[in-house]
Amino acid sequence: MSATPEKSSLIERVVAGETRAVARAISKVEDGSEDAAQLMKDIFPHTGRGLVVGITGAPGAGKSSLVDKLASLYRDRKERVGIVAIDPSSPFSGGAILGDRIRMQALGLDPGVFIRSMATRGNLGGLARATVDAVSILDAAGYSKLVVETVGVGQDEVEIVKAADVSVVVLVPGMGDDIQAIKAGIMEIGDIFVINKADREGVYSTEKELEALLSLSGREDGWQPPIVKTIATESKGIDDLAVAIESYRDFHFRTNLGTQRRRAIARWRILELLRDRLLARTLASDSASDTLDRLAEEVATRRSDPYSAVEEIIEGSRHKAAGEGGAQTTDHSTTLD
Repeated sequence: MSATPEKSSLIERVVAGETRAVARAISKVEDGSEDAAQLMKDIFPHTGRGLVVGITGAPGAGKSSLVDKLASLYRDRKERVGIVAIDPSSPFSGGAILGDRIRMQALGLDPGVFIRSMATRGNLGGLARATVDAVSILDAAGYSKLVVETVGVGQDEVEIVKAADVSVVVLVPGMGDDIQAIKAGIMEIGDIFVINKADREGVYSTEKELEALLSLSGREDGWQPPIVKTIATESKGIDDLAVAIESYRDFHFRTNLGTQRRRAIARWRILELLRDRLLARTLASDSASDTLDRLAEEVATRRSDPYSAVEEIIEGSRHKAAGEGGAQTTDHSTTLD
């Protein structure tokens, strides 16, 4: 399928770095437009140049302030920065509650920075479904640093690792983050640990507890995650964080781990898309909603169980696919006659 002139124009404008085209492309994938899949197919060859930095951690850790100062540092170095901030969904509109201009007003007017707030829409892991596509679009548009900030939902923060080349975990003193980190499995996915608000009491004990936890959870790749202390509101420690990010990037290139990580991300992305497509295909028929309602009633009243319900749906989908295949075979044979 070849791209339409309008779509080709959009892709060309995205690759040229035109802000309005980038915003429009992201809206298409976020809204699930009919041409979104083809758009991403055409965008993909232009990706793979930017560094994706995931910023994750507990609510109230100061992630937004950290992203703001880190982006400002990159801008001082003349690098273009794309920021995707994952926000909680509005229960009414489904859109992001927190607006990008509210959170990062200082960067909002900088033409070298693109900020997009995306709603989680109930997705686990604090990642909107379209986050990876949005990052790819920003990558194709020539943004060399791509920052993804999650909503900070706790245990499911580990999802950020699936979309980032470097995962930065933000903690703060005095909030029991060491215990939270163990619960969330963050210790396993953090490439860099930041203790923000380092002017607070208890920063030393938090650092020592974090060092002890890291010593117990050695990584297979041999990387020793550094601990960086920052005071984001005062721009302190931001240079150290940028150095740590580049150190991990160099480590990746030196050990060829970057290829492995991108392969893992690609595998996850394929599986996510496969689940979406199969689910959409299964529920595409007019009777699917009625069948689902009937099965839900049966499960709710204990006349059936969820596993049997799923098996019935799968079996019905299989019969439908077989019927369509038979119809196509029949039509084909008639044509041959």
